[in-house]
Amino acid sequence: MTTPTIEACIGQYSADQYIDLITRFHSYPAPGLIVGGFMVELAKRHMPEGVLYDAVAETSSCLPDAIQLLTPCTAGNNWLKIVDLGRYAMTLFNKHTGEGVRVHLDQAKLGGYDEYRVWYFKEKHKKDQNSSKLRRQIFEAGESVLTVTPVRVLDRYVGKVSKGGIGVCPICNEAYPVRHGPVCLGCSGQAPTFSTEPSKASSLAAKIVPVEEAVGKTTVHDMTRIAPGTFKGVEFKRGHTISVGDVCRLQHMGRMHVYVADEEAAAGDAVHEDEAAGRFATSLCAEGSLVADGPVHEGKITLAAAHDGLLLVNDEALKAFNLCPDVALSVRRSASLVKKGDRVAGVRALPLFIDRPRFLAAHSVLKRGTVISVAPLRPAKVGILITGTEVFQGLIEDRFEPILTKKVQALGSQVIASRIVPDDKDAIKAALADFLGAGCDLIMTTAGLSVDPDDVTRQAIIEAGAQDIRFGVPLLPGNMALVAKIGAADLLGVPACALFYKTTSIDRLLPRILAGVSPTRQELASFANGGFCLNCETCSFPHCPFGG
Repeated sequence: MTTPTIEACIGQYSADQYIDLITRFHSYPAPGLIVGGFMVELAKRHMPEGVLYDAVAETSSCLPDAIQLLTPCTAGNNWLKIVDLGRYAMTLFNKHTGEGVRVHLDQAKLGGYDEYRVWYFKEKHKKDQNSSKLRRQIFEAGESVLTVTPVRVLDRYVGKVSKGGIGVCPICNEAYPVRHGPVCLGCSGQAPTFSTEPSKASSLAAKIVPVEEAVGKTTVHDMTRIAPGTFKGVEFKRGHTISVGDVCRLQHMGRMHVYVADEEAAAGDAVHEDEAAGRFATSLCAEGSLVADGPVHEGKITLAAAHDGLLLVNDEALKAFNLCPDVALSVRRSASLVKKGDRVAGVRALPLFIDRPRFLAAHSVLKRGTVISVAPLRPAKVGILITGTEVFQGLIEDRFEPILTKKVQALGSQVIASRIVPDDKDAIKAALADFLGAGCDLIMTTAGLSVDPDDVTRQAIIEAGAQDIRFGVPLLPGNMALVAKIGAADLLGVPACALFYKTTSIDRLLPRILAGVSPTRQELASFANGGFCLNCETCSFPHCPFGG
């Protein structure tokens, strides 16, 4: 490549010097690095003298190298953040305030530079571009094709970002920042490599023999026979001694080779599927919410609820376990109402034998915290406050009380007080105070939550001292629901739609409140996925997407 002779400079470097610099750093004089040099120097001139600054590059191609060459900001010292938006733009900003300038290559200014534009819009393959002409046009254009804009960067990019605490990943056993989650990002599926070493667990603990040579040997796992549409079950149990008559049966099952016990095998580095599943189940049941629903079978075991309540699943821990190789844990949807003895989960080992380090990694996830629990519903003392002047005056018959009474009684709670008040803030506040004095630990208010000028219930609740108010949920019907605390009681604002629909947001909120896991604002936002009720002619709630 020849360097054009141009009267141009980038900072302290002449064109020839800069070409030499970026060639040595980047391995060739990339056009993007030449453009990046002009961008960096222009941004630096717009920064106040003496200001300590950081940088953001909006592309991962070439431009970050220009920033690292011409400023103190590098990816290694974390003063350079790369946010790959695919835009040829960069920002320098005050380390402490976030105030700075953004420079971008402005395509609208490339009209007089044909080869420059061809390169920028990738209109020709690199080998077909006129490299010498392109570099000449870049230097000739200089800063004239750049646009500078005053900006303030987002707070999350300002200041030093600490790694936080460092933990040990239970899967790979390597150190990582615990803010990344229960396992490291690599073991979450973002690793750039994978192991090419095959598992040796089965060969360490058993051996494979042709079925005709297996007579007199002991099976090391259950073997299933499947007759499509009619039968699926264990034909040979683990520990069975294979006889001559068994050979034909095995062949008819498609088993031409079988695993048999190897008395000489060194099994210390392998864990049998039944042992692994059994130990997983023991850990999952340790807190008393779950019990085994029968023995381990073919490397898997089913778990049942130990008592009535709301099934709660720790999504992060469940994901961490299932990211471990050779294991699987399947669970019913979190927040399902379950009865004692209901089957709620199944855990299994996938191969016949698991490498012991893999088993220990998966087991450690279960031992780090609760993955599955069943929270009992408290028998609440409920007060029902019906608001509405038209109901108070007898113009409309109240139908809320029987509807809500039926719902709370179905969940084991009792209505101890009810009252009808007009759309009057003082009357609503007085009724709330009376309910608290009567010992209600759950108050349900009805209607008065819409945008109508007469609907003052929400404002009255606020003036009555309600805290942690979460108004509005992405569940339809029932968007206008309200969740809060007032004194020591939970408060649930019931929208008017509960009069007309059998199933609303209340049916998803009420069990959580009674289980002591009133949803946060973030959790309420997650209800949106599956939060649209189809109002089916035959309602199957909670056995439908609206169920959780």
